[in-house]
Amino acid sequence: MLPWSKPLAGRMDEHELESEVLRGNPLGDPHVRPLWVYVPPGYDDEPGRRYASVYQIQGLTGQLDMWRNRAAFRLNPPELFDELFESGDAPPCIVVWVDCWTSLGGSQFLDSPATGRYHTYLCDEVVPWVDERYRTLPEPAHRGIAGKSSGGYGAMVTPMLRPDLFGGLATHAGDALFEAAYLPEFRESARALRDHYDGSFDKFWAAVRSGDR
Repeated sequence: MLPWSKPLAGRMDEHELESEVLRGNPLGDPHVRPLWVYVPPGYDDEPGRRYASVYQIQGLTGQLDMWRNRAAFRLNPPELFDELFESGDAPPCIVVWVDCWTSLGGSQFLDSPATGRYHTYLCDEVVPWVDERYRTLPEPAHRGIAGKSSGGYGAMVTPMLRPDLFGGLATHAGDALFEAAYLPEFRESARALRDHYDGSFDKFWAAVRSGDR
């Protein structure tokens, strides 16, 4: 395997989507978001064919361009999708790579008064935008969502809240059982907040953003 990228058999279109629901979000994070849409080999050769779609969402602290990160002796995720479709080992589909990063690390892909309306962004802005511009099969039975960690949580919760949009999901190490996973750490977190940041969440996040922690 070569230690650098190889040409895709399909095509990755890189867009920027200006979101109205993220405009003025509580954290002041960008409301113009990158959005990648991958179309499989043969998409441009068969203009009458429509495709199922899979939405890929990232884990906590994930940013869209991290999907291109390369591990030793392994293709990155876009290349793995492309190889799978080129080989014919899986039916071709459109893959949508969605960014819901926040300056606190992530959004859990939910609407929150603390971070912004990221669930609405995904469901009511991204999905219609993709369906309007690409030859998707727009029924829920032909639209899935997948993610790992916080993305796995989002992949579980989104179809539960919007079964009118998503008919399938894949969750990889999805966040769950928060009371068991995180509640025991609250004591240590509260002490650290008290001892190092005067009990102030604002001081803690200012330190995180500045890298001085």
